[in-house]
Amino acid sequence: MNDLRRAAQEWLAQDPDPATRAELRAILDDGDDQALADRFGARLEFGTAGLRGELGAGPNRMNRVTVMRAAAGLAACLPPGGRVIVGFDARHGSRQFAQDTAAVLAGAGLRPEVFTDPVPTPVLAHFTRAHGDVVAGVMVTASHNPPRDNGYKVYWADGAQIVPPTDAQISAAIDAVGRVDDLPLGTGRPVHQNADLYLDAVSSLHLGSPDPSLSIVYTPLHGVGRDVLLAAFDRAGFSAPAVVAEQGEPDPDFPTVAFPNPEEPGALDLALALARERGADLVIANDPDADRCAVAVPDGDGGWRVLTGDEVGGLLAEHILRHTTGHDRLIATTIVSSSLLRSIAAAHGVRFAESLTGFKWIMRAGGPSDRLVFGYEEALGYSVGDDHGVLVNDKDGITAALAIAALAAQARHNGHTLPDLLDDQARRYGLHTTAQLSIRMHDPSQTTTTMTRLRATPPTNLAGHPVESIDDLLHAGTDGLPPTDGLRLRLAGGARIVIRPSGTEPKLKCYLEVVQPVDGDIATARARAATELDALREAVSAALS
Repeated sequence: MNDLRRAAQEWLAQDPDPATRAELRAILDDGDDQALADRFGARLEFGTAGLRGELGAGPNRMNRVTVMRAAAGLAACLPPGGRVIVGFDARHGSRQFAQDTAAVLAGAGLRPEVFTDPVPTPVLAHFTRAHGDVVAGVMVTASHNPPRDNGYKVYWADGAQIVPPTDAQISAAIDAVGRVDDLPLGTGRPVHQNADLYLDAVSSLHLGSPDPSLSIVYTPLHGVGRDVLLAAFDRAGFSAPAVVAEQGEPDPDFPTVAFPNPEEPGALDLALALARERGADLVIANDPDADRCAVAVPDGDGGWRVLTGDEVGGLLAEHILRHTTGHDRLIATTIVSSSLLRSIAAAHGVRFAESLTGFKWIMRAGGPSDRLVFGYEEALGYSVGDDHGVLVNDKDGITAALAIAALAAQARHNGHTLPDLLDDQARRYGLHTTAQLSIRMHDPSQTTTTMTRLRATPPTNLAGHPVESIDDLLHAGTDGLPPTDGLRLRLAGGARIVIRPSGTEPKLKCYLEVVQPVDGDIATARARAATELDALREAVSAALS
């Protein structure tokens, strides 16, 4: 413990934040060795998602020292004098972290510019890409993490998140940074226009005709998406969505939800209640930094149906393809998302690509002659475009919301609903039903042990489905993908399972898909698919336990 106490004292000597200094002094005075080890026994690792972690003192927490070190490491990997755009959300500490980032970058000879107010992540990503002299962008956000967290995303000049080996180079540069109180500091220039550049670009997209009579309920889940989304809908000609008042203002404590993620049970309860009260046609939700989009629709029986990310992905893919042209068009998704997108691409005569999980990979899918017009992942992330390609080289919950509203308007004009369109897709391509299963382990070593066991003795039959093939994604070049720790099992009858360790928690994540032909009543097919998926979930759980 002496080494940890020495490290804590060194941290105290350089920490510019009185709050984290007071926290650390209290830990040292109380002799709380466990709290000390938790903060100084490890450090937040800088990876392809940048940094993300709990707020607090020490290298294993998000704080001003951690952020300044990250900024200094980033500066060492950028060309001298380069222009860097810095954005931030409304979480605890975000504005200060953005200002610290700009100060360190300016002190290193770069030209940082900082948004004057909180912005959605896609606004920062678009701004980074839109200016030819910008060499990088930084977004201070923890997206949909709990209130106690914050994070730090890095974008390269193309407006996409960094990938290897850039992340490793920045990480190594961070390791070489000395005391932060020895870093030269400067001042960043303010970015006053905020979302105007982004909104101008959104307005140029051809997503379909608006329907001002479409009644939409919207929640930003206490995040920063509201004002930009309302402006985008106004410019597109839609009536203003009704905003859930209790969740409309940015609030870093997220008081009305247990977890500020629209995928989580209960997160949309207030929005659905308002939709029932107003007799709305559509519910749209963003996560707190507005890079994800959730959708709910009336189910025809007086209730509401929350669509899965794969369902929205399939609908948006065909909508975008109907509003774009050219055989060089590419639509892309990840290896854990529904295989429906491959069938859609084939039916429309366009190119298709799969990537590893994460938008940093989706944005780099395909080849140099491909024109990416749509990309999505099952976790409610979508990148929407037109004949010029995608608007943002990252997931964008605001243009996705606008696109789904335009699709709903077009469907209603034709006498249909979004569930009708889903049924039509099931009849054309087969009913693709997906689900996730997480198997939590006692410690991270168990995930490695289980993956090793699966590779040595993989299952041959799951829920009555013979396993026809297994792809070990650790092997470089599997379907042209970079190596990653994962297994993909293809089962008789079109079922598919992907198993991979979580990158942040001691658990295995399993992505299940069954495909049912629809040769009669669609409700019967859906019930059959649900039963098959439940059986498969139980079989996979037993195989991994």
